[in-house]
Amino acid sequence: MIQGKKEEQKYLAGNLFEGMVSLKAVCECCGKEGGRSVKRVLFDEGKLPKKALDLALVRRLGEVHSFPVEVVRSEVIDSMTVGHTHGGIVAECTERELPPLTEKDIPQNGFFVMLDGVEDPYNFGFALRSLYAAGVDGVILPPRNWMSAAGVVCRSSAGASERMPLYTAEETHAVSLMKKRGYKIYCAEMKNSTGLYETTFARPMLLIIGGEKRGIKREVVASADVRVRIDYGRDFDGALSTVSAATVIAFEAMRQMRGKE
Repeated sequence: MIQGKKEEQKYLAGNLFEGMVSLKAVCECCGKEGGRSVKRVLFDEGKLPKKALDLALVRRLGEVHSFPVEVVRSEVIDSMTVGHTHGGIVAECTERELPPLTEKDIPQNGFFVMLDGVEDPYNFGFALRSLYAAGVDGVILPPRNWMSAAGVVCRSSAGASERMPLYTAEETHAVSLMKKRGYKIYCAEMKNSTGLYETTFARPMLLIIGGEKRGIKREVVASADVRVRIDYGRDFDGALSTVSAATVIAFEAMRQMRGKE
Protein backbone atom coordinates (compact mmCIF):
# COMPACT_ATOMS: atom_id res chain seq x y z
CA MET A 1 0.00 0.00 0.00
CA ILE A 2 2.80 2.42 0.89
CA GLN A 3 4.63 1.73 -2.37
CA GLY A 4 1.45 2.21 -4.38
CA LYS A 5 0.76 5.49 -2.63
CA LYS A 6 4.29 6.70 -3.32
CA GLU A 7 3.90 5.80 -6.99
CA GLU A 8 0.69 7.80 -7.16
CA GLN A 9 2.34 10.76 -5.43
CA LYS A 10 5.23 10.58 -7.85
CA TYR A 11 2.87 10.98 -10.80
CA LEU A 12 1.25 13.95 -9.08
CA ALA A 13 4.67 15.52 -8.45
CA GLY A 14 5.37 15.50 -12.16
CA ASN A 15 8.11 18.11 -12.05
CA LEU A 16 10.54 16.07 -9.95
CA PHE A 17 13.40 14.83 -12.11
CA GLU A 18 15.61 12.02 -10.80
CA GLY A 19 19.20 11.25 -11.69
CA MET A 20 22.09 12.93 -13.50
CA VAL A 21 20.85 12.01 -16.99
CA SER A 22 17.52 13.76 -16.43
CA LEU A 23 19.18 16.79 -14.84
CA LYS A 24 21.60 17.18 -17.76
CA ALA A 25 18.72 16.95 -20.26
CA VAL A 26 16.73 19.66 -18.49
CA CYS A 27 19.79 21.91 -18.23
CA GLU A 28 20.62 21.38 -21.90
CA CYS A 29 17.17 22.68 -22.83
CA CYS A 30 17.05 25.57 -20.34
CA GLY A 31 16.37 28.84 -22.11
CA LYS A 32 14.71 27.26 -25.12
CA GLU A 33 11.25 28.54 -26.00
CA GLY A 34 8.68 26.63 -23.95
CA GLY A 35 11.40 24.80 -22.03
CA ARG A 36 11.52 24.32 -18.30
CA SER A 37 14.07 25.57 -15.77
CA VAL A 38 15.49 24.06 -12.58
CA LYS A 39 14.28 25.50 -9.26
CA ARG A 40 16.70 23.58 -7.04
CA VAL A 41 18.60 20.31 -6.84
CA LEU A 42 18.85 18.05 -3.80
CA PHE A 43 21.96 15.89 -3.44
CA ASP A 44 22.13 12.91 -1.10
CA GLU A 45 24.91 13.38 1.47
CA GLY A 46 24.99 9.60 1.84
CA LYS A 47 26.56 9.38 -1.63
CA LEU A 48 29.62 11.28 -0.43
CA PRO A 49 32.58 11.08 -0.68
CA LYS A 50 32.17 8.41 -3.38
CA LYS A 51 30.20 10.75 -5.67
CA ALA A 52 32.04 13.98 -4.91
CA LEU A 53 32.69 14.50 -8.63
CA ASP A 54 28.96 14.25 -9.33
CA LEU A 55 28.28 16.89 -6.69
CA ALA A 56 30.93 19.14 -8.23
CA LEU A 57 29.27 18.76 -11.65
CA VAL A 58 25.83 19.51 -10.23
CA ARG A 59 27.20 22.65 -8.57
CA ARG A 60 28.77 23.79 -11.85
CA LEU A 61 25.43 23.27 -13.58
CA GLY A 62 23.82 25.28 -10.80
CA GLU A 63 26.21 28.17 -11.38
CA VAL A 64 25.55 28.14 -15.13
CA HIS A 65 21.76 27.82 -14.86
CA SER A 66 21.22 29.77 -11.63
CA PHE A 67 19.74 27.14 -9.32
CA PRO A 68 20.71 26.28 -5.74
CA VAL A 69 22.14 22.89 -4.77
CA GLU A 70 21.28 21.51 -1.33
CA VAL A 71 23.07 18.56 0.26
CA VAL A 72 20.46 16.71 2.32
CA ARG A 73 20.00 13.48 4.27
CA SER A 74 19.15 10.31 2.36
CA GLU A 75 15.73 10.14 4.04
CA VAL A 76 14.72 13.47 2.51
CA ILE A 77 15.30 12.21 -1.02
CA ASP A 78 13.85 8.77 -0.31
CA SER A 79 10.63 10.41 0.90
CA MET A 80 10.26 12.18 -2.44
CA THR A 81 11.10 9.31 -4.79
CA VAL A 82 10.05 5.77 -5.66
CA GLY A 83 12.84 3.20 -5.57
CA HIS A 84 16.53 3.96 -5.30
CA THR A 85 17.63 4.47 -8.91
CA HIS A 86 17.95 8.25 -8.65
CA GLY A 87 21.66 8.13 -7.82
CA GLY A 88 21.18 10.62 -5.02
CA ILE A 89 20.06 13.48 -7.28
CA VAL A 90 16.59 15.02 -7.43
CA ALA A 91 15.76 18.22 -9.30
CA GLU A 92 12.65 20.32 -8.75
CA CYS A 93 11.76 21.98 -12.05
CA THR A 94 9.20 24.34 -13.51
CA GLU A 95 6.43 23.10 -15.78
CA ARG A 96 6.71 22.73 -19.54
CA GLU A 97 3.72 23.49 -21.69
CA LEU A 98 3.42 21.61 -24.97
CA PRO A 99 2.48 24.09 -27.71
CA PRO A 100 -0.19 23.42 -30.32
CA LEU A 101 1.27 22.55 -33.72
CA THR A 102 1.34 25.43 -36.20
CA GLU A 103 2.54 25.63 -39.79
CA LYS A 104 5.65 27.57 -38.75
CA ASP A 105 6.74 24.63 -36.56
CA ILE A 106 7.01 22.32 -39.57
CA PRO A 107 10.40 22.36 -41.34
CA GLN A 108 10.64 21.98 -45.09
CA ASN A 109 12.16 18.50 -45.08
CA GLY A 110 11.28 16.98 -41.70
CA PHE A 111 10.46 13.57 -40.27
CA PHE A 112 7.57 13.78 -37.80
CA VAL A 113 5.66 11.11 -35.89
CA MET A 114 2.17 11.35 -34.41
CA LEU A 115 1.52 9.00 -31.50
CA ASP A 116 -1.82 7.98 -30.06
CA GLY A 117 -2.78 5.30 -27.59
CA VAL A 118 0.21 5.56 -25.24
CA GLU A 119 -1.22 5.93 -21.74
CA ASP A 120 1.58 4.77 -19.43
CA PRO A 121 4.32 7.39 -18.77
CA TYR A 122 7.07 4.76 -18.81
CA ASN A 123 5.96 3.49 -22.23
CA PHE A 124 5.62 7.07 -23.47
CA GLY A 125 9.22 7.67 -22.41
CA PHE A 126 10.42 4.49 -24.10
CA ALA A 127 8.71 5.58 -27.33
CA LEU A 128 10.34 9.01 -27.24
CA ARG A 129 13.74 7.45 -26.57
CA SER A 130 13.42 5.26 -29.68
CA LEU A 131 12.06 8.02 -31.91
CA TYR A 132 14.75 10.47 -30.85
CA ALA A 133 17.43 7.87 -31.54
CA ALA A 134 15.89 7.25 -34.98
CA GLY A 135 16.34 10.90 -35.93
CA VAL A 136 12.71 12.03 -35.70
CA ASP A 137 12.46 15.84 -35.82
CA GLY A 138 9.30 16.19 -33.76
CA VAL A 139 6.45 14.24 -32.16
CA ILE A 140 2.79 15.27 -32.31
CA LEU A 141 0.42 14.17 -29.56
CA PRO A 142 -3.35 14.37 -29.05
CA PRO A 143 -4.29 17.23 -26.71
CA ARG A 144 -4.07 16.08 -23.07
CA ASN A 145 -1.85 16.64 -20.05
CA TRP A 146 1.22 14.70 -21.18
CA MET A 147 3.52 16.40 -18.67
CA SER A 148 1.71 15.28 -15.49
CA ALA A 149 4.46 12.68 -14.98
CA ALA A 150 7.26 14.53 -16.76
CA GLY A 151 9.97 13.27 -14.43
CA VAL A 152 9.03 9.64 -15.06
CA VAL A 153 8.86 10.25 -18.81
CA CYS A 154 12.24 11.98 -18.82
CA ARG A 155 13.95 9.17 -16.93
CA SER A 156 12.45 6.38 -19.05
CA SER A 157 13.35 8.28 -22.23
CA ALA A 158 16.97 8.84 -21.08
CA GLY A 159 16.36 12.58 -21.41
CA ALA A 160 14.91 12.43 -24.93
CA SER A 161 11.56 13.84 -23.78
CA GLU A 162 13.22 17.16 -22.95
CA ARG A 163 15.30 17.31 -26.12
CA MET A 164 12.57 16.23 -28.56
CA PRO A 165 10.28 18.96 -29.93
CA LEU A 166 6.76 17.98 -28.81
CA TYR A 167 3.49 19.46 -30.08
CA THR A 168 -0.21 18.82 -29.61
CA ALA A 169 -2.82 18.58 -32.36
CA GLU A 170 -5.85 16.59 -33.35
CA GLU A 171 -4.99 14.02 -36.01
CA THR A 172 -7.04 15.60 -38.80
CA HIS A 173 -5.60 19.06 -38.11
CA ALA A 174 -2.03 17.72 -38.05
CA VAL A 175 -2.54 15.95 -41.37
CA SER A 176 -3.97 19.11 -42.92
CA LEU A 177 -1.01 21.22 -41.79
CA MET A 178 1.52 18.64 -42.93
CA LYS A 179 -0.04 18.33 -46.37
CA LYS A 180 0.09 22.11 -46.77
CA ARG A 181 3.83 21.84 -46.19
CA GLY A 182 4.19 19.11 -48.80
CA TYR A 183 4.56 16.19 -46.40
CA LYS A 184 3.71 12.63 -47.38
CA ILE A 185 1.43 10.95 -44.82
CA TYR A 186 2.18 7.38 -43.74
CA CYS A 187 -0.03 5.50 -41.30
CA ALA A 188 0.35 2.12 -39.65
CA GLU A 189 -2.66 0.14 -40.84
CA MET A 190 -3.35 -3.48 -41.78
CA LYS A 191 -6.13 -3.08 -44.38
CA ASN A 192 -5.13 -2.34 -47.98
CA SER A 193 -1.55 -1.78 -46.86
CA THR A 194 2.00 -2.33 -48.09
CA GLY A 195 4.51 -4.36 -46.12
CA LEU A 196 7.09 -2.34 -44.21
CA TYR A 197 10.05 -3.58 -46.24
CA GLU A 198 8.23 -2.97 -49.53
CA THR A 199 7.42 0.62 -48.54
CA THR A 200 9.55 3.53 -49.74
CA PHE A 201 10.08 6.23 -47.13
CA ALA A 202 11.24 9.73 -47.99
CA ARG A 203 11.32 13.16 -46.37
CA PRO A 204 9.28 15.18 -45.74
CA MET A 205 7.02 12.68 -44.00
CA LEU A 206 4.56 12.25 -41.16
CA LEU A 207 4.14 8.79 -39.66
CA ILE A 208 0.94 8.18 -37.69
CA ILE A 209 0.84 5.35 -35.15
CA GLY A 210 -2.45 4.55 -33.41
CA GLY A 211 -3.09 2.59 -30.26
CA GLU A 212 -3.36 -1.19 -30.48
CA LYS A 213 -6.93 -1.01 -29.16
CA ARG A 214 -8.49 1.99 -30.89
CA GLY A 215 -6.25 2.35 -33.91
CA ILE A 216 -6.33 5.42 -36.14
CA LYS A 217 -9.51 7.34 -36.97
CA ARG A 218 -11.12 6.23 -40.23
CA GLU A 219 -10.97 9.68 -41.81
CA VAL A 220 -7.27 9.94 -41.00
CA VAL A 221 -6.54 6.55 -42.58
CA ALA A 222 -8.48 7.64 -45.67
CA SER A 223 -6.35 10.78 -46.00
CA ALA A 224 -3.03 8.92 -45.75
CA ASP A 225 -0.84 8.62 -48.84
CA VAL A 226 0.62 5.29 -47.74
CA ARG A 227 -0.68 2.57 -45.43
CA VAL A 228 2.09 0.44 -44.00
CA ARG A 229 1.97 -2.80 -42.04
CA ILE A 230 4.57 -4.76 -40.10
CA ASP A 231 4.64 -8.35 -41.34
CA TYR A 232 5.35 -10.96 -38.67
CA GLY A 233 7.73 -13.90 -38.77
CA ARG A 234 4.90 -16.35 -38.00
CA ASP A 235 1.10 -16.51 -37.79
CA PHE A 236 0.12 -14.34 -34.84
CA ASP A 237 -3.08 -12.39 -34.24
CA GLY A 238 -1.74 -10.07 -31.55
CA ALA A 239 -1.06 -6.41 -32.31
CA LEU A 240 2.27 -4.84 -31.47
CA SER A 241 2.20 -2.11 -28.87
CA THR A 242 2.28 1.48 -30.08
CA VAL A 243 5.82 1.78 -28.75
CA SER A 244 7.04 -1.32 -30.59
CA ALA A 245 5.36 -0.40 -33.87
CA ALA A 246 6.69 3.16 -33.75
CA THR A 247 10.21 1.91 -33.08
CA VAL A 248 10.23 -0.68 -35.87
CA ILE A 249 8.82 1.64 -38.52
CA ALA A 250 10.86 4.70 -37.50
CA PHE A 251 14.16 2.84 -37.71
CA GLU A 252 13.31 1.36 -41.11
CA ALA A 253 12.41 4.86 -42.32
CA MET A 254 15.71 6.15 -40.90
CA ARG A 255 17.65 3.38 -42.66
CA GLN A 256 16.13 4.23 -46.02
CA MET A 257 16.40 8.00 -45.69
CA ARG A 258 19.99 7.86 -44.47
CA GLY A 259 20.94 6.17 -47.73
CA LYS A 260 19.37 9.04 -49.69
CA GLU A 261 21.10 11.90 -47.86
